Amino acid sequence: MRGLRPQAVAARIGEIASGTARFADQWPTGQDVEILPLARRALEEVGMRYLFSEDAPTLLPFASQLFLAREVLVRPSRWAWPRWVPTPARRFRTRQQVAFTNALRPIVRRRRSSGRLGDDVLGQMLRPSSRYGLLREEAILDALPGITVATFETPSRAAGWIMLHLARYPQAAGRVAAEAALLPADPAATTSTHLDSLRYTQALVREVLRLHPPSWLLTRRATRQTRLADYTIEAGSTVLVCPYTAQRDAREHSEPDRFRPERWLDDSGSPAKPGVFLSFGTGPHGCEGAALAMAMLTLLTAQTARCYHLSEPLEPERSYRLTTFGGLATAGLRLRATLRS
Repeated sequence: MRGLRPQAVAARIGEIASGTARFADQWPTGQDVEILPLARRALEEVGMRYLFSEDAPTLLPFASQLFLAREVLVRPSRWAWPRWVPTPARRFRTRQQVAFTNALRPIVRRRRSSGRLGDDVLGQMLRPSSRYGLLREEAILDALPGITVATFETPSRAAGWIMLHLARYPQAAGRVAAEAALLPADPAATTSTHLDSLRYTQALVREVLRLHPPSWLLTRRATRQTRLADYTIEAGSTVLVCPYTAQRDAREHSEPDRFRPERWLDDSGSPAKPGVFLSFGTGPHGCEGAALAMAMLTLLTAQTARCYHLSEPLEPERSYRLTTFGGLATAGLRLRATLRS
């Protein structure tokens, strides 16, 4: 998708930086705070602004309900209902998708009728492409609910793990803060050059994603019969791929269970090999929003570390609950922020 390509993200780094800076600005100091809701709201606003620009405030409440519907749908249940059964969770999701679509439809029609398509992701979808031509209205409306939630759902889970590591590894957090000190005082003035200069911060983000990939289990379908180790995989079979275990493979990563961001700064290191880092998927089904997610998470990490020292509650084992439904997450994570001098 054109609007999510790395060059498109690079052109809008100032907007992304402004949005992620609000997360740091709004964090209460001197008290234990549950941070995932704060991170989600901040990243939700960044993602919505990136997708819809000035129309984001209109659509934001509907996007929040879409996220809630997704969370309700993946909660554990005593019963494994067939996909065709209209359970309450599935009906709730359908209602929220319809509400989002109904709010988006007049925006699409207004932009097309006025000719002011916009330079955001929606604007790019409204323009004809060499591959697909002019997309039908229904194709756009069908695609955007999923894209919208994906823009902030997985990054929010990743943000929890990143903040936890900033708290547990103060020396690494200090190194991030030193890099972030060179960012412009006005976040809107941040450019892709500034983002590229945050080399250690990006390494820290990638290392956290390696150890704790939010999308810890992926599915793929074999298009032809193949051999995998001593097993024959028949065409049409569903294969489960686990980035959590694959990214802790000692054959690819030295000291695989150790948090060591420096491994990503070594150009000769194994993490540069294709297929070794799977947190955004790989191949033709890799995440199209990887560049946007990395920009959001890198700037969120840098701006937080520049402002604060983070710490866990006095009983760290009770600071969060590990959940795996829908993604690997630090449910209920509570941290304390104190101003960094």
